[in-house]
Amino acid sequence: TTMFDQQVTFLYTADLTRSAAFYGETLGLPLALDQGACQIFRTSRDGFIGVCQCAEGTNVRPDGIIVTLVSADVDGWYERLTAQGVTIEAPPSENEKFNIYQFFLRVPDGYQLEIQRFQDPDWPAPA
Repeated sequence: TTMFDQQVTFLYTADLTRSAAFYGETLGLPLALDQGACQIFRTSRDGFIGVCQCAEGTNVRPDGIIVTLVSADVDGWYERLTAQGVTIEAPPSENEKFNIYQFFLRVPDGYQLEIQRFQDPDWPAPA
């Protein structure tokens, strides 16, 4: 087969407790595996985000990385996160160039998180 079974995006954090609380409590993602210095959260059946404590003296470098979480309920996520006091860069909007509906926020370590819905009928539906 030419496809992988699962996908994990690992992000470094300066404060594992703070980041784990964001993914586990604010976003409500279930903890799939606690590796001590890394906490891996399930984003979908076969998708995961891992947050790992970076080594002492190492800087977190979030520029150039966007983590995208795909959901049919973009507006619901916007309402849920703003109700929890999460700062959203702008309300959900249509992006005609890519035929998506989206909004962006920054996670505690500065990574850009996008929550979007693909509107292109050619996008594969979740398994």
